[in-house]
Amino acid sequence: MEDKFVSILGVNFINTNMKDMVERLKERMQSGQKGFVVTANPEIVMKALEDPTYKKYVEKADYVTADGIGVVKGAQILGKPLPERVAGYDLMRNLLTVLNEKKLKLYMLGAQEETIEKAVQTIKVEYPDLQIAGYHHGFFKWEDPAIINEIQETQPDLILVALGMPRQEKWIAEHIDHVEKGVFIGVGGSFDVIAGTVKRAPEFWQKLNLEWFYRLLKQPSRWRRMLALPHFALKVVGQKISGRN
Repeated sequence: MEDKFVSILGVNFINTNMKDMVERLKERMQSGQKGFVVTANPEIVMKALEDPTYKKYVEKADYVTADGIGVVKGAQILGKPLPERVAGYDLMRNLLTVLNEKKLKLYMLGAQEETIEKAVQTIKVEYPDLQIAGYHHGFFKWEDPAIINEIQETQPDLILVALGMPRQEKWIAEHIDHVEKGVFIGVGGSFDVIAGTVKRAPEFWQKLNLEWFYRLLKQPSRWRRMLALPHFALKVVGQKISGRN
């Protein structure tokens, strides 16, 4: 079946829901295929709009999913609705469940050394049947081949890269061609949540689609990043008015 996409400011989002996305990636992992997933919020879309090099990294992805509610609302404005958010953290958790059920292998890259070690220990407890192929904190020399060499040798089925935007997409785009298998996903600050150093918004806030506001209340320093939201909304309205796909 041919994939359907919704183009928002030049970024092609796959028109799918969480269940279907998990099944797609499960099939890739079980069959030993490669994959690159970008879970994109308005900030990522605006970065791709303003930075041609970063846009090329995003375009290299097999799938771009609607991580933020702003993207879902943007698709509605354009008259091409997406079924739901496919948020990075929730997608990651679903895929960890798949790894656990199928006894597949995981590699983790990113975060502070103490944070990733806590995250690894938590995952070992919560998903005892998956295999940790390896892990490395997010502070390393970019040109050092040690990390990708380890991934080549251990052949994990899922590689979670928590380097933050835009570094995680850049790292994946520049290294995925060096491996034979594995689904790569940029997961931002997800390791901090798993490790317990950062709390995710309570379910009440998530259901109201105000997770972004909860994060702002907890981390006021994020306000500059949040400016991408109104800029994104204005650009989407402009796309609607101009009739661009």
